[in-house]
Amino acid sequence: MTSSIREWLNLSVRWIHVFAAIMWVGQTFYFTWLDGQFGKLAKTAPVGQTASKVWMVHSGGFYTVEKQKSVAVRPDQVHWFRWEALVTWLAGMALLVLVYYSGSGLVDPDVADISKRSGIAIGLGAIVAGWVIYDAAVRSPLSKSPMAFAICALGMIALAAWGLMQVFSARAAYIHVGAIFGTIMTANVWDHILPAQRKMIAAAAAGMEFDASLAAQAKLRSKHNTFMALPVVFSMLSNHYPVATYGNRYGWQVLVALVVVGWIAASVIRKT
Repeated sequence: MTSSIREWLNLSVRWIHVFAAIMWVGQTFYFTWLDGQFGKLAKTAPVGQTASKVWMVHSGGFYTVEKQKSVAVRPDQVHWFRWEALVTWLAGMALLVLVYYSGSGLVDPDVADISKRSGIAIGLGAIVAGWVIYDAAVRSPLSKSPMAFAICALGMIALAAWGLMQVFSARAAYIHVGAIFGTIMTANVWDHILPAQRKMIAAAAAGMEFDASLAAQAKLRSKHNTFMALPVVFSMLSNHYPVATYGNRYGWQVLVALVVVGWIAASVIRKT
């Protein structure tokens, strides 16, 4: 593959990755914001009454959204949002292969004397392990306490950032932390959120009540996705600022700090 073709391929895949991510993250924040607005309405609604509509203005018109407890149309008329997540992840993994696994930016002999094959195995293993550990934590009693879960999650992120910085080039370590977040977010969508939504639609169409615990788990994982989205963007942008981020003598600590800043920003956005 010539350098020109490789660069065009990199650019094309990066464009797809960024554009799909914009749509996915935008929708995620919009619906979590919308859910928060209904939560506020429910607290102020008179006793015995349900939350009212959320009014919005955009472009050239006014829009209203009303949360429903059942489906009043055919299941095929319900709009789903799922392909943006998959396309974002697939494009991101393609970039990981193009830039690091088939390129020269993965390992640094000054950091660790390992082969590229070993580095690829460690990178893919870290991505899979990140999802397995996160999923187990969400299923555990730990998830019942948001603060305890956040503290535990931050500790695991710090461990992952420090560990990857011991075997990869600093730049590759940052990107792999972002890849772990992105994989968790995508797996949340396809392994938990979408299956729960399918069961909800099927139950509503049949006139049956759906399992409330499924909706609660889907909502929790969607909430987690909003908190992971901004750290993922930070890890992507860090490639352009080596002095401040991965090239800094406190590289992994800076990454952990950026994660915390992302969480704070996500919390503010969700409440705005």
